[in-house]
This record gives sequence, C-alpha cells and structure tokens, in this order.
Amino acid sequence: MKKLGTTLILIFLFLLAFYFVILKPEKYEDVDIFDDILSRGHIRVGINTESKPFGFIDENGNVSGYDADLARYIAQYLVHSPENVKFIPVTPANRLLKASTGEVDMIIATMTITPQRLEIIDFSIPYDSAGQALLVKSNSKISSVGDLSGENVGVIWGTTAEKNLLNLVPNANIIGFKSYNAAYKALKDGHINAITSDDTLLSRFAIDDKNVKLLPKRYSREPYGIGFRKGKGSKKLKQALDFAITDMKQKNVIVRLRKKWCE
Repeated sequence: MKKLGTTLILIFLFLLAFYFVILKPEKYEDVDIFDDILSRGHIRVGINTESKPFGFIDENGNVSGYDADLARYIAQYLVHSPENVKFIPVTPANRLLKASTGEVDMIIATMTITPQRLEIIDFSIPYDSAGQALLVKSNSKISSVGDLSGENVGVIWGTTAEKNLLNLVPNANIIGFKSYNAAYKALKDGHINAITSDDTLLSRFAIDDKNVKLLPKRYSREPYGIGFRKGKGSKKLKQALDFAITDMKQKNVIVRLRKKWCE
C-alpha cells in the first residue's frame, strides 16, 4: 500500500510528460492566462467541494467555505466582481492535472506548496498555512504519531500526508482514500485507527462529532498556495495573485476568513 501512492505519482508524471512533450499542446503555451481571464470576464477556479470548511456545497446548493470566499475575493481583484467565478470540482488526486492542462485557471483547494509540485505547476505566494495532525476515536489509546507503528492510518490520495507519515513512521500501514468523508467513515467503522491530514481540514470532524478527537501536536507547518499552469503564459497571473494576496493580508481579509470558517 505504501508503494501504491508512489506508483500513482509516477504514472501521473509520465502521463503529464506524454501530454506536453509528445502531444505538444502549443495552444496552452501561447495563451496568456491573465489576458484570457480578462477577455472572458470570469475566473475558472478548481475547488474541492468535499473539504469542509474550505470547500463544500451548502444547504442551498451553493459552493461555500474558506476557499470559495477567497476565490470570490480574487475575482474582485482580477475581474472586478466577486460573482464572476466559475467553480469546477477537483480532488487532491486530479487537481494538478486540471491546472496543468488549462481546464481551470487556478486551483484554490488547500494545496500545499512543495518542491515536487513546483516541478509541475506554479504557485502564488502563500495565503495561509496548516499543520499535519492526527484524528482518532475519542477512546483511542493513540496519543501521538509514535503510537502509529503497525497501525492502519488513513490518508487522502494526492496530499502531502502520506510522504510526511512515511518519514515519521515508516512501518505504519497507510491506507489511501479519495475523500475526507470516506476516510472519516472508515475511522468510525473501525477499518482504520487514525487519519492524518491538515489540522484545518480534520478539525471540523472533531467539532461535529464528540466520538472523535484531534490530537494537539502538529508534525509539520505547510503553506497553502493558489496553483496554476506552469509556463510563460502565467507570469501576469502570478503577479496579479501575489498582489491580491498581499493586499488581503494587509487588510486582514485572510484573518477574517480564518475566523469565519476555521475557528
């Protein structure tokens, strides 16, 4: 199971290389993303709608959450209206591909900036950060990452949690899931003994369900960034995103978003 995550990453990189090197989609290389956004009048944002409180579908059928609000602020900066956003659902497993192929203009989906991902896509400056944590049942004897040796631990495919856990506990039995809800159900049903992921994403389960708890220690500090297609056509978009994030931080917008959705 541990090797499966690495194999999937290698397959993804091979397919991505085939797409760009063999097929040579020159139309993407020639298109300036920012100019394309301005001509179209709206931004296409990849968002994970199964990552409450960052992205989810609310009771009225609208895309809501921290990342959704952030996207609307970005739209205000780029196309002068928070309403001019087209949300496109993504998962941790496919978000890099959707950004790389131009299906979306940008990914706003609690994506950590890592050297490996920077080989595939570009990022804005960080807009927020998270720490890797453990979610366990309330009556669990697991009190730290040191207790995970030989235990079944859930991770979400496409996130940084698997690699971090392998470095911390090489002999943990890692089990991958497509979504946080699927991992949470497996924990409740006793198929796994813990879930490891960003504290910002796991905290909502502990808030909503007193039968699980989020352990206090954090095992990393990881910056969230807005991801977009790599290449010469992304320079102006990066400048615009970096300006918007810097301005929002100075005006305490990011602080307000975190308080609204995460505290």
